[in-house]
Amino acid sequence: MPDCYVVIGNPVAHSKSPWIHAQFARQLRQDIEYARIEAPLDGFARTVDAFRAAGGRGANVTLPFKEQAFVYCRDAVSLRARVAGVVNTLIFEGGGPASEIRGDNTDGVGLLRDITVNLGRAIMGQRVLLMGAGGAAQGVLGPLLGAGPQCLVIANRSAAKARSLAQRHGAAAGGGYDELGGAQFDLLINATSAGLADEAPPLPPSAFAPGALGYDMVYGRDTPFLAMARAAGAEARDGGGMLVEQAAESFFLWRGLRPDTAPVLAALRQP
Repeated sequence: MPDCYVVIGNPVAHSKSPWIHAQFARQLRQDIEYARIEAPLDGFARTVDAFRAAGGRGANVTLPFKEQAFVYCRDAVSLRARVAGVVNTLIFEGGGPASEIRGDNTDGVGLLRDITVNLGRAIMGQRVLLMGAGGAAQGVLGPLLGAGPQCLVIANRSAAKARSLAQRHGAAAGGGYDELGGAQFDLLINATSAGLADEAPPLPPSAFAPGALGYDMVYGRDTPFLAMARAAGAEARDGGGMLVEQAAESFFLWRGLRPDTAPVLAALRQP
């Protein structure tokens, strides 16, 4: 029987993860099944328990459950997940309800690989704006700081939440959008879910420096933030590459094999 994996979220019907992992499995000749599970908003732990009891081997976790996944991992959490305070990858060792649970976070490495390798953009020495202070932002903040930007600013509708996240990491500044003033940035990353509601963060167009990259973690749609970036003369990219790269890291954690992401990303980009 194939080993079973899932992506758990709410909503989750739009997720491309099953298709991506099917491509990886075919490429590396792995016998797996990968499905979607939409967990009730108040039933994340129950959903994971049931999947583990049925013999599930691992899961990706998406909105809005990444913080709950961190709490769920009673046995072990990786250093990068502990720094982030959120988990997006669950590994079940042994199978069944008694399986050991490990938690990791692959979002940061996925984002960095997409920006620096696939898009060929530097982060070191750049002025970076990270929008949002929820699970998506938490997952990538540590790796972004580790890449050596000139500065990193967190902006969020709740200024207090942005300041709290920035203080936790020490090397970042945070506050509300109205506190940005006339600051300009070379890399602007939208880690909010505004694009799913066809909205954009309340960002002044002047925030895009000449030659900037506007990156939206939402994928598969032309979000208002991406339109704003193009209107400001910036390069605009969605999170499809991050999705593929973080999935490859999850696949490696589960199977010990690292997929070639280039053909999968190229197929995902096809109209």
